[in-house]
Amino acid sequence: MEERRFPKLETYYGTLAAMQARFDEEERPDRLKAESVEEYVTWKRQTRKLLADLIGLPKMQSCDLNPETLEVVELEGGITREKVIIQVEPGIYMPMFILIPKILRESNVQCFIALPGHQGAGKFSVAGCYDIPAAMDCIEKFHYDYGMQLAKEGFVTFCPDCRGFGERRELALQKDEEKDFKNGSCYQISHMAEPLGMTLTGMNTWDIFRLIDYIKTRTEWNVGEIGCLGFSGGGMQTLWAAALDDRISVAVISGYLYGYKEALLERNGNCNCNYVPHLWEHLDMGDIAALLAPRPVWIQSCREDHLNGARGLTNVYEQLDIMRKAYRFYQAADRIHHEICPGGHQWHEENLKEYLLKLGI
Repeated sequence: MEERRFPKLETYYGTLAAMQARFDEEERPDRLKAESVEEYVTWKRQTRKLLADLIGLPKMQSCDLNPETLEVVELEGGITREKVIIQVEPGIYMPMFILIPKILRESNVQCFIALPGHQGAGKFSVAGCYDIPAAMDCIEKFHYDYGMQLAKEGFVTFCPDCRGFGERRELALQKDEEKDFKNGSCYQISHMAEPLGMTLTGMNTWDIFRLIDYIKTRTEWNVGEIGCLGFSGGGMQTLWAAALDDRISVAVISGYLYGYKEALLERNGNCNCNYVPHLWEHLDMGDIAALLAPRPVWIQSCREDHLNGARGLTNVYEQLDIMRKAYRFYQAADRIHHEICPGGHQWHEENLKEYLLKLGI
């Protein structure tokens, strides 16, 4: 038997308990405390400014979009796929697939943004690239092809690579290996951004703003109202973008609405992109979600999703209660649709048609 080369430790002196106590001590003074629609409107304006500063939006640099169409492919089922690249900051580019159905949905919302999450190969799984085995693995595991699902429902669907994913991976993951193709560079980008006063959340939110700018230039479709859907990390991006930009008329957030303490402080091995410096001193996730009022929103939670935290759906319900308070100011509580699905962390498309109708589209 090999000799043990290190001592067996009986006691560990970790930090978690102290951080849990510190979280509880914070009063989150900027949480939703409004008692009327007028107070809510004032809170919303102030809170958007606070969040923009926390995620570093003032640091982002505007520029011409300079859109370029790189490829046009005809897919089965009458869907055309364009590959387009736009400039979101000087020298920083966002590639995307645009799925264009032959017959568009007759709706006030004709265009959807479909945002990727982790371990999904960016736009390749979201846009339903079934001919790529690695993307198919992601689709089978998480049901990641919701961009294609929306296109089949008649929506023009924009499936971008967010920063660090797909064709936007940083140097450490720019390898011709399957695990790198599926993975993302959030760790590397966060380490570059935060010492410069920026955050990955801010960068992705900014990029969605620029994508909306681009969508508004496309005159072929009704772009007056735009929907946004995302699962997991894509749900996080949808939450932040919709909270800060009313141009997103309808939001679908899957696998990303729960209290920060249990989901991200206690489960502290989650990706860097979830963590915004100083955020928990001010707000919880339900406060951010309250900024969506009174727009229609579909929240999807899975009963056994590990990200819900130790108390499971109770940690979700508490944040939904904060959100519902804002909607009641507008007599619009029925615009929040919460679907509870079986199993663990994944997107569920079984009731897509039903919930699109509930959302009024």
